[in-house]
Amino acid sequence: MGEDGKIRVFLLDDHEVVRRGVRELLAGEDDMEVVGEAATAADALARIPAGRPDVAVLDVRLPDGSGVEVCREIRSRDESVKCLMLTSFADDEALFDAIVAGASGYVLKAIRGTELLAAVRDVAAGKSLLDPVATARVLERLRDGGGPREDDELAELTPQERRILELIGEGLTNRAIGERLHLAEKTIKNYVSGLLSKLGMQRRSQAAAYVARIQAEKR
Repeated sequence: MGEDGKIRVFLLDDHEVVRRGVRELLAGEDDMEVVGEAATAADALARIPAGRPDVAVLDVRLPDGSGVEVCREIRSRDESVKCLMLTSFADDEALFDAIVAGASGYVLKAIRGTELLAAVRDVAAGKSLLDPVATARVLERLRDGGGPREDDELAELTPQERRILELIGEGLTNRAIGERLHLAEKTIKNYVSGLLSKLGMQRRSQAAAYVARIQAEKR
């Protein structure tokens, strides 16, 4: 949040009309402000750090790449930035990629203005806003993807690492996990590095997707 308590939002969409519409929608709210916007992935990656947004509203399809790639890159630099994917099409492939990239939400451009405002507020508050029906399809895909069984992989983890893995699955940052477990953020970072190594993963977003698959298998 900004010093005035407002939710700082960055907009990425290659259509000026869409950006203008969303910007005007957000500008009409007392608790929000637009701190920057871009029409390309490259421009967004250059501008987002300076804007220090709480939420980045990212178009999935862009002329020079994907909003999902922007989400992955931004989240790898600064996990405090929440990403809300905005797209014209219900695309399971893009949704799958968005979940793995660490996006907090995925909504269609057909969404009503009031619903988009609520989505931005929810994402800023740390809530996950992924369409239940679409997410269920992705979890089904994760479950059908096979791979080593849960017990084989988790056997390598200590109880503390398993707890931290669960919290990663809930979308918590290292700082938030540290506060929950009463440990220093640096200590959590070391735990995360260790458990990712044991699971053969490089990014925490992969761990989050792994947790989603385990939960799906238990249903």
